[in-house]
Amino acid sequence: MTRNGFRRRTLIASLGGTLAVAVAATVVAVTAMPSAAADLVVEAEAYAAQSGAVVEPTVDTGGGSDVGYLARGDWLRYDGVDLGAAGAMTVSVRVASAAGGPGAIELRTGSATGALLAKFTITATGGWQSWTTQTVSVATHPAGAQTLYAILTNDTGGADFVNLNWLRFSTGATPTGWVDVDPAKWNAQLAAFRAMVMAPAPANNVRIPEFNATCTYTHSKKDDPIVFPGLPGASHMHTFLGNAGTDAYSTVDSLLANTATTCAPAPADLSAYWIPTLYEHGTAIEPRSVVVYYGSRLADPSQTVPFPLGFKMIAGDARLQVPTPSGTVNQFYCVGGTTGGQIGRSTDGNWPVCSPGGTLMFQLVFPDCWDGRHLDSPDHKSHLAYTPDGTCPAGFPVAIPSVSFVIAYPAVGGPDGFTLASGMASSMHGDFFNAWDNDALGHRVKNCIVQSAKCNTAGQF
Repeated sequence: MTRNGFRRRTLIASLGGTLAVAVAATVVAVTAMPSAAADLVVEAEAYAAQSGAVVEPTVDTGGGSDVGYLARGDWLRYDGVDLGAAGAMTVSVRVASAAGGPGAIELRTGSATGALLAKFTITATGGWQSWTTQTVSVATHPAGAQTLYAILTNDTGGADFVNLNWLRFSTGATPTGWVDVDPAKWNAQLAAFRAMVMAPAPANNVRIPEFNATCTYTHSKKDDPIVFPGLPGASHMHTFLGNAGTDAYSTVDSLLANTATTCAPAPADLSAYWIPTLYEHGTAIEPRSVVVYYGSRLADPSQTVPFPLGFKMIAGDARLQVPTPSGTVNQFYCVGGTTGGQIGRSTDGNWPVCSPGGTLMFQLVFPDCWDGRHLDSPDHKSHLAYTPDGTCPAGFPVAIPSVSFVIAYPAVGGPDGFTLASGMASSMHGDFFNAWDNDALGHRVKNCIVQSAKCNTAGQF
């Protein structure tokens, strides 16, 4: 039966009080991330025993299979999951839900009522195949090979509320994802920047601290080299801009080695930029252009320094699935058209309807204060902060350029609205992986931001 009717269940034979093994447990080893002692992915369908689950293929390329039709009281058992040495760990799950619950997936060790390892609260993601990843940090965990149970809980009844694609366990002395900046390289980059001679702006120049990279669409992949490095197909569909070689395996070295880019100025900017793909009636709508502005929201822009090479960050939240009615901050909007701007809203109220001939837009603003120590963090945000009042807060003392994506889509919308690969309009987000030439970036920050002078794509006044 489908989810429009009764839920389907599989039957598992009982052998002497022990559930028969349905699928041999499999743990997939993934290349360790920096500072990580182990990084393991357990496919959801690789359970040793289960109750109430159905294995089905995912609709996304590379997603493999998921375990679906999970409801309150269902469970999955995984044998021989090696959690490594005791200590800190991050645990992630890839889930999808049209119902949301509210419910939870509890991971317990030893038995179905054993010690709680991690708990994930499940909310609607936009559909049974609209996948998102949740991550929690664990202060300590039992060492070595463990029997792990995934227990499904739901306070609202016995209806299906979640599908599970995989579980990921990353252990080490520090949580996976804290990537330290190389002090020698950063100090050398900073010294070269300090030594640069500023080109004085003309007297008639607009005194706005700003330069930009103007980018167009390059390709689409269900890859995310920041969130899912080395795991092709593990993400929802992304629209990539800039570096044409970006994929799940991208590193700063591979980006610098690939000089094909859809961003000007080329080859000064070989960075990778990406956003979730936008769909209308199931058809992908790729941006007409994305202008990546580099500016400053500080009271004193002269304190700004360039990004270190290999710097990564994310703005927005792919997991945020809430209504976005008219007036919501940081939402999609309209420009142009025969009657100008927005002429209505979609039936669900979450998307604007633009004037005929108009353009659907979105502006995504990234953090602009850095801790000065890390190229990346476990959630790809914790090494950063937004300036609250024109100055950088304690703990994030380094002022970096304020990046914003201004995205223009060749679409006007209608009653049915749009969808994002990540779900609702509220889930709009973007990623930045810095591969600028240090010299080119440094001169732009010095000339355009430090002295508050508006520059064009070429970095000229």
